[in-house]
Amino acid sequence: MKSENTHRGAGAPEADWDALAAGFDDEPDHGLRDPEVRAAWAERLRAWLPGHPADLLDLGCGTGSLSLLAVEQGHRVTAVDRSPAMVERARAKLAGHTAEILHGDAAAPPVGERCFDAVLVRHVLWALPDPAGALRHWRDLLRPGGRIVLIEGVWGTLTPVGIPAARLTALLEPLASRVRVRVERLSGHRALWGKEVDDERYAVVATV
Repeated sequence: MKSENTHRGAGAPEADWDALAAGFDDEPDHGLRDPEVRAAWAERLRAWLPGHPADLLDLGCGTGSLSLLAVEQGHRVTAVDRSPAMVERARAKLAGHTAEILHGDAAAPPVGERCFDAVLVRHVLWALPDPAGALRHWRDLLRPGGRIVLIEGVWGTLTPVGIPAARLTALLEPLASRVRVRVERLSGHRALWGKEVDDERYAVVATV
C-alpha cells in the first residue's frame, strides 16, 4: 500500500503538499501513467458520474488526473486544491482543455453561488476537521438530483488512518430524507492501484 506519509490527505494538516507535489504522480493511482490503471479509473468515473456532459466540481484535485479523465469524458470541470504547487501542476496537465483550476479549500471551495451536477472528492474527506460540515456544504452546491462521489478508505496497519465506509455512510444519512447511497468496494481491484492492496478502499455515490 502507499506510505502513510505520502498518501493524499495523510499526515493531517501539517503535510506540506507543495513540497510533495513534484513526486505526487509517482503513485500509480495518482499519476495514472500506466495505461491499465488509467483505463480502470476512466471506467469507474463513467459509472459514478452522470452519463451526459455535466458540471463537475473536483475537490482536492491534486495534480488533476481525475479532472483530466472527466474532461475527456465530456464533463465541464471546475477543480480546487489548497496547494499552489498542486494547482500549478493540474493547470499544466489540463492545458488545452476546458477546465477551471482554482486555489482554495476543499471544505469551502471558492465557487461563489455556482451549482454543480456532481461533486467528486478522492482521499480528502477523512482528513478534514469537520467532515460532516463539509458534506453539508457540498450537498448545498448540488443541483436537485445531483450526486456526491467520495473515494475513501482506511490505510495502514500499525497506525491506520482514514474513514471506514460505515462511518461515512452514517455521516451522509442526515443530509436529506431521500439520499440514495451506494457503496462500492475497491480493495480487490488491482488495476485501480497498480498493485495488490489489502486495506479498506471504497467509493460512495450519494444522490441527493
